[in-house]
Amino acid sequence: MTNVRPRFQLVGLDCPDPIALANFYSRLTGLEVEPLGDFTPEEVEWIELDNGEHPTIAFQKVPNYVAPTWPTGAIAQQLHLDFLVPDLDEGEEYALAAGATKHEYQPGTTFRVYLDPVGHPFCLVLSDD
Repeated sequence: MTNVRPRFQLVGLDCPDPIALANFYSRLTGLEVEPLGDFTPEEVEWIELDNGEHPTIAFQKVPNYVAPTWPTGAIAQQLHLDFLVPDLDEGEEYALAAGATKHEYQPGTTFRVYLDPVGHPFCLVLSDD
């Protein structure tokens, strides 16, 4: 009998432009965007960061995309990603330079909340290392 337990593969983010959001997360994480293959940028409806293995982040085109309204509102949050950093100030400088926006609401002291270019919340979390 084979193992039927599901194995986590990736997180898919809805967005209006998969390539643009993949490029943002590529700048943020240092992971490369997978090659387009035979598709033109306008034809791409799904693209992933190339992690060499899984898990990774994927980006799916949604024509009528509506950004989350975190921390409250009609679309408070669909999901969020956490990234470990050794220093929050340096991590913030790096994230902002990559194209993130710091959220005005900051509910903790060991992490900071940002928005990606299409409004998905993500956190930089102080690592224990």
